[in-house]
Amino acid sequence: MHAPMQRALAKVPEVTFVFWLIKIAATTLGETGGDAVSMSMDLGYLVGTGIFAVIFIAAVTAQIKARAFHPALYWLTIIATTTVGTTLADFADRSLGIGYAGGSSLLLILLLASFAVWHKVMGSVSIDTVSSPKAEAFYWVTIMFSQTLGTALGDWMADDAGLGYLGSIGVFGGALAVLAVLYFATKISRTALFWGAFVLTRPLGAVVGDFFDKPAEEGGLELNRFVASGILLAVMIVLILAFRQKPAAEAH
Repeated sequence: MHAPMQRALAKVPEVTFVFWLIKIAATTLGETGGDAVSMSMDLGYLVGTGIFAVIFIAAVTAQIKARAFHPALYWLTIIATTTVGTTLADFADRSLGIGYAGGSSLLLILLLASFAVWHKVMGSVSIDTVSSPKAEAFYWVTIMFSQTLGTALGDWMADDAGLGYLGSIGVFGGALAVLAVLYFATKISRTALFWGAFVLTRPLGAVVGDFFDKPAEEGGLELNRFVASGILLAVMIVLILAFRQKPAAEAH
């Protein structure tokens, strides 16, 4: 594809520090928002998954049909993937009884399979090549799997592994710091580092969200889930409006 056409069709943002701040806020919002619908509204994980799946499909369809990069639409789609990931993982882990370890293992296999098929069909999984409807479809399916995996992995680390919310925040935050050092100090594949960080921000957001809204006796702050979600959404909106984001391909 010619460079001008690729720039015109690129609809994913350039990866900057602000990108990661918004991503972490979005994944944390996915946890508090998903729990607000399934638990606080007492709709259950299956109904919550159904509601967010409809929003996810609508958002991805709009994103793929869009003719240019629109930050609000992109991040709305990210929120949709992380909320459906929250309720879907909780449904599989808790309602179906797969457990956190089983759910994490299954979702890791699905995520790796998604990467493998994407690479086989398109030749690359770099975000710089996400400039066609087919590549975008792979991109969003892969993200949805990564968001769902992150929820299960965060719950497994905090609960089954016994690290609690703060301990898990330290583990995932530390892992992200290691990836940052590798980015600046080595020549390891930028695509591999990006997806590693992208996946890890989800369990980080999951345990931060749980820390915000879980009961005090479980180690949480017991904040109202709707209030916490509203604050996180406001933070995202401020960051999106304050910092202009460019399409990834346009930055090269």
